[in-house]
Amino acid sequence: MNAPGHTPATPLSRPRRPQDVQAAPGDIPARHWQGGPVDCSTCVHAPLRARHGEAGQKGCEPGYACMQDAYARRIDRFFRWHPELSDAQLDHPYFEVRAIAARYASVFRLAALVDDPDETVRMQVALRLPLAQLKRLVADPHREVRIRVALRLAPAELAALRNDPDYSVRERVAQRLPLALLPSMAHDPERSVRMRVAQRLEMPALLRMAEDSAPEVRRIVAERLPDALLPRLAGDADWRVRWEVALRAPLAALAALTALRDDADPEVRQMVRTRLQAQTRQVRQVRPTCAPALAPQSVPQEAGASDPSGPAAALCAGAHHG
Repeated sequence: MNAPGHTPATPLSRPRRPQDVQAAPGDIPARHWQGGPVDCSTCVHAPLRARHGEAGQKGCEPGYACMQDAYARRIDRFFRWHPELSDAQLDHPYFEVRAIAARYASVFRLAALVDDPDETVRMQVALRLPLAQLKRLVADPHREVRIRVALRLAPAELAALRNDPDYSVRERVAQRLPLALLPSMAHDPERSVRMRVAQRLEMPALLRMAEDSAPEVRRIVAERLPDALLPRLAGDADWRVRWEVALRAPLAALAALTALRDDADPEVRQMVRTRLQAQTRQVRQVRPTCAPALAPQSVPQEAGASDPSGPAAALCAGAHHG
């Protein structure tokens, strides 16, 4: 029996012992970031537990939303509930806490993390740092940080990353670099980078990439080259490039390209036949309208309908002589 005037401790006001801290069924067990169980009694944010659930407030919940847990998802949930606490944790000894706090902290506090020893932290900084300071991460030693810089840096400032040692960084640069500077990347040693360049490059620089060593690059060129220039690629060594020529070349040029009609690859020959046959069917559909209808002289004719000098006659003449 309790002594008179004694108020028993409630579950919300009693600090949870380490053995009481449990994750949800089937989840990763709660574990302190330094190893061992999570002990709420030593946590500076323990008072938040007493507020959890009161008037809809979110405090913290060991095994679910906890800054001391080793599991990044629980740390993130804690700061999502309490973003106002993130500024104070940017120098926390655990890198996951610093990295996740950087997602919610004031952008004016992020410059202090540019030289953080962990790349996970710097990756988060690169996603939120004001653009005026982002150039400080252009030479970061980790590729994932530089990739994020290349995705956010102002296009006019991307030239500094054109020769980055990592091809993934250069791919992002090729996708965003101003067109005036893009020809400088047309000879990149990595095929995937040149493919990105070919997808954006304009004439006449695009035509120069028709001689690229990679057939994947040349096919992109064939997809984008002006129709009149496609016959230049009719003799390409790769069948996929020749197939694009057969698909897009003007019909007049295609009919004259005997090399494509007799191509060694059946897919190319089939594309040539399909397009030429489609033209033949179109001509046949036009021919029945070529004979002028014999209408009584008293019935007025619509302009061009059966007039031998009208547009239909002109089209028929072209069909008969095609």
